[in-house]
Amino acid sequence: MTEEKGDMQKSMIHPTAIIDPHAKIGPGVKIGPYAVIGPNVEIGEGTEVMAHVVIDGWTTIGKYCRFFPSASIGSEPQDLKFNGEKSYVTIGDYSVFREFVTVSRATGEEDVTSIGSHCLFQACTHIAHNCDVGNYVIMSNCAGLAGHVTIEDRVVIGGIAGVHQFVKVGRNSMIGGLAKVVQDIPPFVIADGQPARCVGLNSVGLSRAGIPENIRSELKKAFRILYRSGLNLGQAIAEMEQELDSSEEVEHFLRFLRNAERGICRGTKA
Repeated sequence: MTEEKGDMQKSMIHPTAIIDPHAKIGPGVKIGPYAVIGPNVEIGEGTEVMAHVVIDGWTTIGKYCRFFPSASIGSEPQDLKFNGEKSYVTIGDYSVFREFVTVSRATGEEDVTSIGSHCLFQACTHIAHNCDVGNYVIMSNCAGLAGHVTIEDRVVIGGIAGVHQFVKVGRNSMIGGLAKVVQDIPPFVIADGQPARCVGLNSVGLSRAGIPENIRSELKKAFRILYRSGLNLGQAIAEMEQELDSSEEVEHFLRFLRNAERGICRGTKA
Protein backbone atom coordinates (compact mmCIF):
# COMPACT_ATOMS: atom_id res chain seq x y z
CA MET A 1 0.00 0.00 0.00
CA THR A 2 1.20 3.49 -0.84
CA GLU A 3 0.07 5.47 2.22
CA GLU A 4 2.42 7.21 4.56
CA LYS A 5 2.97 5.45 7.84
CA GLY A 6 0.98 8.05 9.74
CA ASP A 7 -2.03 7.57 7.47
CA MET A 8 -1.88 3.81 7.93
CA GLN A 9 -1.89 4.25 11.68
CA LYS A 10 -5.06 6.32 11.39
CA SER A 11 -6.78 3.59 9.38
CA MET A 12 -8.30 0.63 11.23
CA ILE A 13 -7.60 -2.59 9.36
CA HIS A 14 -8.53 -5.98 10.82
CA PRO A 15 -5.60 -8.41 10.84
CA THR A 16 -7.55 -11.01 8.84
CA ALA A 17 -8.23 -8.62 5.95
CA ILE A 18 -6.29 -9.38 2.75
CA ILE A 19 -5.08 -6.17 1.14
CA ASP A 20 -2.80 -6.16 -1.87
CA PRO A 21 0.32 -4.10 -1.19
CA HIS A 22 -0.36 -2.02 -4.31
CA ALA A 23 -3.84 -0.92 -3.17
CA LYS A 24 -4.23 2.71 -2.12
CA ILE A 25 -5.96 3.10 1.24
CA GLY A 26 -6.79 6.61 2.42
CA PRO A 27 -6.61 7.94 5.97
CA GLY A 28 -9.30 6.91 8.41
CA VAL A 29 -10.43 3.92 6.33
CA LYS A 30 -11.91 0.99 8.27
CA ILE A 31 -11.53 -2.51 6.83
CA GLY A 32 -13.24 -5.40 8.61
CA PRO A 33 -12.55 -9.11 9.06
CA TYR A 34 -11.81 -11.20 5.96
CA ALA A 35 -12.33 -8.35 3.53
CA VAL A 36 -10.34 -8.64 0.29
CA ILE A 37 -8.93 -5.58 -1.49
CA GLY A 38 -7.32 -6.01 -4.92
CA PRO A 39 -4.13 -4.40 -6.28
CA ASN A 40 -5.77 -1.73 -8.44
CA VAL A 41 -8.24 -0.47 -5.84
CA GLU A 42 -8.19 3.05 -4.41
CA ILE A 43 -10.31 3.79 -1.33
CA GLY A 44 -10.89 7.38 -0.18
CA GLU A 45 -10.71 8.89 3.26
CA GLY A 46 -13.06 7.65 5.97
CA THR A 47 -14.67 4.87 3.93
CA GLU A 48 -15.75 1.76 5.85
CA VAL A 49 -15.39 -1.73 4.36
CA MET A 50 -17.07 -4.33 6.56
CA ALA A 51 -16.57 -8.06 6.93
CA HIS A 52 -16.21 -10.29 3.86
CA VAL A 53 -16.48 -7.44 1.35
CA VAL A 54 -14.54 -8.01 -1.88
CA ILE A 55 -13.33 -4.96 -3.85
CA ASP A 56 -11.41 -5.83 -7.00
CA GLY A 57 -10.59 -4.60 -10.49
CA TRP A 58 -9.65 -1.02 -11.32
CA THR A 59 -11.99 0.45 -8.72
CA THR A 60 -11.83 3.98 -7.30
CA ILE A 61 -13.99 4.83 -4.28
CA GLY A 62 -14.50 8.29 -2.85
CA LYS A 63 -14.72 9.53 0.71
CA TYR A 64 -16.91 8.24 3.54
CA CYS A 65 -18.67 5.46 1.68
CA ARG A 66 -19.88 2.36 3.57
CA PHE A 67 -19.81 -1.21 2.28
CA PHE A 68 -21.79 -3.71 4.37
CA PRO A 69 -20.89 -7.39 4.75
CA SER A 70 -20.48 -9.52 1.62
CA ALA A 71 -20.78 -6.74 -0.96
CA SER A 72 -18.85 -7.44 -4.18
CA ILE A 73 -17.50 -4.38 -6.00
CA GLY A 74 -15.50 -4.20 -9.23
CA SER A 75 -15.61 -7.84 -10.25
CA GLU A 76 -15.65 -8.95 -13.88
CA PRO A 77 -18.95 -8.23 -15.65
CA GLN A 78 -21.52 -10.94 -16.22
CA ASP A 79 -21.21 -10.37 -19.96
CA LEU A 80 -20.21 -12.92 -22.59
CA LYS A 81 -18.56 -10.14 -24.61
CA PHE A 82 -16.05 -9.45 -21.85
CA ASN A 83 -12.56 -10.59 -22.79
CA GLY A 84 -10.44 -9.63 -19.81
CA GLU A 85 -9.87 -6.02 -20.89
CA LYS A 86 -8.89 -3.24 -18.52
CA SER A 87 -12.05 -1.43 -17.38
CA TYR A 88 -13.18 0.51 -14.36
CA VAL A 89 -15.61 1.21 -11.55
CA THR A 90 -15.77 4.72 -10.10
CA ILE A 91 -17.80 5.59 -7.00
CA GLY A 92 -18.32 9.04 -5.50
CA ASP A 93 -18.56 10.12 -1.87
CA TYR A 94 -20.96 9.18 0.95
CA SER A 95 -22.66 6.30 -0.87
CA VAL A 96 -23.89 3.22 1.03
CA PHE A 97 -23.81 -0.34 -0.28
CA ARG A 98 -25.76 -2.77 1.89
CA GLU A 99 -25.33 -6.53 2.24
CA PHE A 100 -24.65 -8.57 -0.94
CA VAL A 101 -24.75 -5.58 -3.30
CA THR A 102 -22.89 -6.35 -6.55
CA VAL A 103 -21.30 -3.78 -8.86
CA SER A 104 -19.61 -5.03 -12.05
CA ARG A 105 -16.84 -3.23 -13.85
CA ALA A 106 -17.39 -2.26 -17.46
CA THR A 107 -17.12 -4.25 -20.67
CA GLY A 108 -14.84 -2.58 -23.21
CA GLU A 109 -11.25 -1.37 -22.97
CA GLU A 110 -11.03 1.70 -20.71
CA ASP A 111 -14.83 1.85 -20.27
CA VAL A 112 -16.39 2.69 -16.92
CA THR A 113 -19.21 1.68 -14.61
CA SER A 114 -19.93 4.95 -12.79
CA ILE A 115 -21.80 5.64 -9.54
CA GLY A 116 -22.26 9.08 -8.01
CA SER A 117 -22.38 10.39 -4.46
CA HIS A 118 -24.93 10.12 -1.64
CA CYS A 119 -26.56 6.99 -3.06
CA LEU A 120 -28.17 4.12 -1.13
CA PHE A 121 -28.15 0.61 -2.56
CA GLN A 122 -30.13 -1.70 -0.31
CA ALA A 123 -29.42 -5.40 0.18
CA CYS A 124 -28.93 -7.62 -2.89
CA THR A 125 -29.19 -4.85 -5.47
CA HIS A 126 -27.17 -5.26 -8.67
CA ILE A 127 -25.49 -2.66 -10.90
CA ALA A 128 -24.26 -4.25 -14.11
CA HIS A 129 -21.43 -3.33 -16.45
CA ASN A 130 -21.27 0.11 -18.08
CA CYS A 131 -24.07 1.59 -15.99
CA ASP A 132 -24.02 5.31 -15.26
CA VAL A 133 -25.76 6.06 -11.95
CA GLY A 134 -26.15 9.64 -10.73
CA ASN A 135 -26.27 11.23 -7.28
CA TYR A 136 -28.81 10.67 -4.48
CA VAL A 137 -30.13 7.51 -6.14
CA ILE A 138 -31.95 4.93 -3.99
CA MET A 139 -32.35 1.31 -5.08
CA SER A 140 -34.51 -0.84 -2.80
CA ASN A 141 -33.84 -4.47 -1.96
CA CYS A 142 -33.17 -6.84 -4.88
CA ALA A 143 -33.65 -4.21 -7.60
CA GLY A 144 -31.36 -4.69 -10.57
CA LEU A 145 -29.88 -2.70 -13.46
CA ALA A 146 -28.85 -4.50 -16.64
CA GLY A 147 -25.86 -3.35 -18.67
CA HIS A 148 -25.48 0.17 -20.08
CA VAL A 149 -28.38 1.60 -18.02
CA THR A 150 -28.37 5.33 -17.23
CA ILE A 151 -29.96 6.51 -13.99
CA GLU A 152 -30.09 10.28 -13.50
CA ASP A 153 -29.99 12.07 -10.13
CA ARG A 154 -32.51 11.50 -7.33
CA VAL A 155 -34.20 8.46 -8.82
CA VAL A 156 -35.92 5.97 -6.48
CA ILE A 157 -36.25 2.36 -7.65
CA GLY A 158 -38.56 0.02 -5.74
CA GLY A 159 -37.75 -3.45 -4.52
CA ILE A 160 -37.28 -6.32 -7.00
CA ALA A 161 -37.69 -3.92 -9.94
CA GLY A 162 -35.68 -4.71 -13.05
CA VAL A 163 -34.36 -2.23 -15.61
CA HIS A 164 -33.60 -3.51 -19.13
CA GLN A 165 -30.24 -2.90 -20.77
CA PHE A 166 -29.64 0.50 -22.41
CA VAL A 167 -32.71 2.05 -20.71
CA LYS A 168 -32.44 5.62 -19.40
CA VAL A 169 -34.31 6.77 -16.30
CA GLY A 170 -34.82 10.51 -15.88
CA ARG A 171 -34.07 12.44 -12.74
CA ASN A 172 -36.48 12.80 -9.81
CA SER A 173 -38.53 9.86 -11.08
CA MET A 174 -39.79 6.90 -9.09
CA ILE A 175 -40.14 3.27 -10.18
CA GLY A 176 -42.50 1.02 -8.25
CA GLY A 177 -41.60 -2.31 -6.70
CA LEU A 178 -41.60 -5.35 -9.01
CA ALA A 179 -41.72 -3.08 -12.07
CA LYS A 180 -40.36 -4.34 -15.40
CA VAL A 181 -38.77 -1.35 -17.13
CA VAL A 182 -38.11 -1.91 -20.84
CA GLN A 183 -38.32 1.67 -22.20
CA ASP A 184 -36.97 5.04 -21.09
CA ILE A 185 -38.65 6.66 -18.08
CA PRO A 186 -38.95 10.46 -18.47
CA PRO A 187 -37.83 12.73 -15.63
CA PHE A 188 -40.19 13.68 -12.81
CA VAL A 189 -42.71 10.84 -13.25
CA ILE A 190 -43.85 7.70 -11.44
CA ALA A 191 -43.69 4.40 -13.32
CA ASP A 192 -45.10 1.06 -12.21
CA GLY A 193 -46.26 -2.28 -13.57
CA GLN A 194 -45.15 -5.15 -15.82
CA PRO A 195 -44.27 -3.77 -18.27
CA ALA A 196 -43.92 -0.44 -16.53
CA ARG A 197 -46.31 2.38 -17.40
CA CYS A 198 -46.10 6.03 -16.37
CA VAL A 199 -48.93 6.56 -13.93
CA GLY A 200 -48.47 10.19 -12.93
CA LEU A 201 -46.16 13.01 -12.00
CA ASN A 202 -43.87 12.43 -9.00
CA SER A 203 -45.42 15.38 -7.19
CA VAL A 204 -44.26 14.42 -3.70
CA GLY A 205 -40.71 13.83 -4.90
CA LEU A 206 -40.66 17.17 -6.73
CA SER A 207 -41.89 18.98 -3.63
CA ARG A 208 -39.28 17.29 -1.45
CA ALA A 209 -36.59 18.24 -3.97
CA GLY A 210 -37.53 21.91 -3.51
CA ILE A 211 -38.80 22.49 -7.04
CA PRO A 212 -41.03 25.61 -6.92
CA GLU A 213 -44.79 25.27 -7.28
CA ASN A 214 -44.95 27.22 -10.54
CA ILE A 215 -42.46 24.84 -12.17
CA ARG A 216 -44.29 21.82 -10.78
CA SER A 217 -47.43 23.21 -12.42
CA GLU A 218 -45.66 23.43 -15.79
CA LEU A 219 -44.37 19.87 -15.41
CA LYS A 220 -47.92 18.74 -14.69
CA LYS A 221 -49.01 20.36 -17.96
CA ALA A 222 -46.13 18.62 -19.72
CA PHE A 223 -47.26 15.26 -18.37
CA ARG A 224 -50.83 15.84 -19.54
CA ILE A 225 -49.66 16.81 -23.04
CA LEU A 226 -47.38 13.79 -23.27
CA TYR A 227 -49.73 11.17 -21.85
CA ARG A 228 -53.29 12.50 -22.04
CA SER A 229 -53.53 14.48 -25.28
CA GLY A 230 -53.45 11.60 -27.77
CA LEU A 231 -50.52 13.21 -29.59
CA ASN A 232 -47.55 11.17 -30.75
CA LEU A 233 -44.16 11.95 -29.24
CA GLY A 234 -43.05 14.43 -31.89
CA GLN A 235 -46.36 16.26 -31.78
CA ALA A 236 -46.32 16.34 -27.97
CA ILE A 237 -42.81 17.83 -27.93
CA ALA A 238 -43.89 20.52 -30.40
CA GLU A 239 -46.96 21.30 -28.29
CA MET A 240 -44.89 21.58 -25.11
CA GLU A 241 -42.40 23.88 -26.80
CA GLN A 242 -45.29 26.23 -27.63
CA GLU A 243 -47.38 25.97 -24.46
CA LEU A 244 -44.97 25.68 -21.53
CA ASP A 245 -43.05 28.41 -19.73
CA SER A 246 -39.35 27.75 -20.01
CA SER A 247 -37.35 26.60 -16.99
CA GLU A 248 -34.34 24.37 -16.43
CA GLU A 249 -36.66 21.50 -15.45
CA VAL A 250 -38.93 21.88 -18.47
CA GLU A 251 -35.94 22.09 -20.80
CA HIS A 252 -34.45 18.97 -19.26
CA PHE A 253 -37.76 17.14 -19.71
CA LEU A 254 -37.89 18.11 -23.40
CA ARG A 255 -34.23 17.27 -23.97
CA PHE A 256 -34.74 13.82 -22.45
CA LEU A 257 -37.70 13.14 -24.74
CA ARG A 258 -35.80 14.25 -27.84
CA ASN A 259 -32.95 11.86 -27.02
CA ALA A 260 -34.99 8.79 -26.00
CA GLU A 261 -33.44 6.00 -28.06
CA ARG A 262 -35.54 3.08 -26.83
CA GLY A 263 -38.82 4.97 -26.91
CA ILE A 264 -40.45 6.25 -23.76
CA CYS A 265 -42.52 4.32 -21.28
CA ARG A 266 -46.19 4.45 -22.21
CA GLY A 267 -48.84 5.94 -19.98
CA THR A 268 -51.96 4.46 -18.50
CA LYS A 269 -55.34 5.34 -19.93
CA ALA A 270 -56.84 8.60 -18.66
